[in-house]
Amino acid sequence: MAMPEQPVLEKMEPLATEQVEPWLLQIHSKQHIDAIKSDAETYNNVLPATAACLAAVDAVMQGKVRNAFCASRPPGHHALNTGREEGFCYFNHIAIAARYAQQKYEAEKVLIIDWDYHHGNGTEWAFYSDPSVLFFSTHDQYAYPGTGSPSRTGEGDGEGFNINVHLGCGTDDKAILAAFEQHLRPALTKFKPDLILVSAGFDSRVDDLLGCFAITDQGFAQLTRWVMQLADEFCDGRLVSVLEGGYNIQGNARAAVSHLEALTQQ
Repeated sequence: MAMPEQPVLEKMEPLATEQVEPWLLQIHSKQHIDAIKSDAETYNNVLPATAACLAAVDAVMQGKVRNAFCASRPPGHHALNTGREEGFCYFNHIAIAARYAQQKYEAEKVLIIDWDYHHGNGTEWAFYSDPSVLFFSTHDQYAYPGTGSPSRTGEGDGEGFNINVHLGCGTDDKAILAAFEQHLRPALTKFKPDLILVSAGFDSRVDDLLGCFAITDQGFAQLTRWVMQLADEFCDGRLVSVLEGGYNIQGNARAAVSHLEALTQQ
């Protein structure tokens, strides 16, 4: 892949992390938190990932940066309240960040986009009956964790605010962009977000070890620009992206660089 004339890292501005423990309870139960905390090494490794997401929300909502990317591990979108790791996830960083933005900055409506190959079942669980968060996910519903049926559209006040789009093996750039246009854009005629969060899973990339999609690095750049246009239209460009899955190390890095290059092009 050709490198940009100005290396992408030179455009980055590092952000200080936030105190995170009190915000975990906005999504997770005390029992779940205590269970993860019982392994001190795991707990201390997971917290910085959540803290980075909150710091990114701070920077974007305060206007210090236009958008932010959290190159964090472990991922979070499978995390539930089971007291154990789910799909390499312990705390749901993006769900916690959404609540953080709502409570600290009064962001009334948050759009969460998940383009990971795997369904973000933890994020769906967190907001399934909540009309203040629109969750949109493209994924293979037959892959782990076996959730994400398009028939699941939310319940109660949250009916219609959960959009699952199943995509089959071999899904390419054109197909995933068409899914965004067909299923997400119409929903935004009524739901006008104050902030957009992206679960940026790059296991939907071609040649990933745990996925069977065929999204290219250029495809991720196109997706990024598409989402940035939404952010410009609805919420003054406010966009925070969080790394989720990705198991081909070189491929994950290339996709992330393409994502970053798009984010830094204004």
